[in-house]
Amino acid sequence: MPYTGNTHVGGPADVRQLPELTISKLAVGPMDNNAYLLRCTRTGEAVLIDAAAEADRLLDLVGGDGLARVITTHRHRDHWGALADVVGATGARTVAHPADAPELPVSTDEPVEHGDTVRVGACTLSVIHLRGHTPGSIALCYDDPAGHTHLFTGDSLFPGGVGKTWSDADFRSLITDVETRLFDRFDDDTWVYPGHGRDTTLGAERPSLPEWHRRGW
Repeated sequence: MPYTGNTHVGGPADVRQLPELTISKLAVGPMDNNAYLLRCTRTGEAVLIDAAAEADRLLDLVGGDGLARVITTHRHRDHWGALADVVGATGARTVAHPADAPELPVSTDEPVEHGDTVRVGACTLSVIHLRGHTPGSIALCYDDPAGHTHLFTGDSLFPGGVGKTWSDADFRSLITDVETRLFDRFDDDTWVYPGHGRDTTLGAERPSLPEWHRRGW
């Protein structure tokens, strides 16, 4: 079946097979979080983005081929509820931005800043710091050499707007980073995998940027 990105809690993962990377999207937990398992097709190495909830289902998704790292996109509990259990079961190394790392339930083995990279076997994820939803929120970018760009945006960008903020200053920070570090950098066919709900593309959201600025959220 072709990948749609439409998942629901309790349902199966939706799997996207790229030439060099397999992306499996699974919805978990009471807040319908998205967890993404990325596996290099050449080496078999795997990385999990957001061990959000339901450790048993996440470990079933990982299977017996091991897990190299867990990347946490930001410090909100619904994105790391299963982190300790998944790391304990797999021995995976942990990755997060240092501004959010102290709030996580396990220590961060590999702190990452804007512009750093994280390996998934022979593939590379670029770290994009998006300040506003939390101080250390990050997105992960995979630039498919045979296709378009793939962005895992945590709670910083969704269909219909940027993530929740708690002050005008935080909103201005987030929308500025999202605009300059995502929309100004990547093409319209860039696929966006958010922390909750359905996927989108930058092209689908770009016309709404002026509206987001005006409404202030």
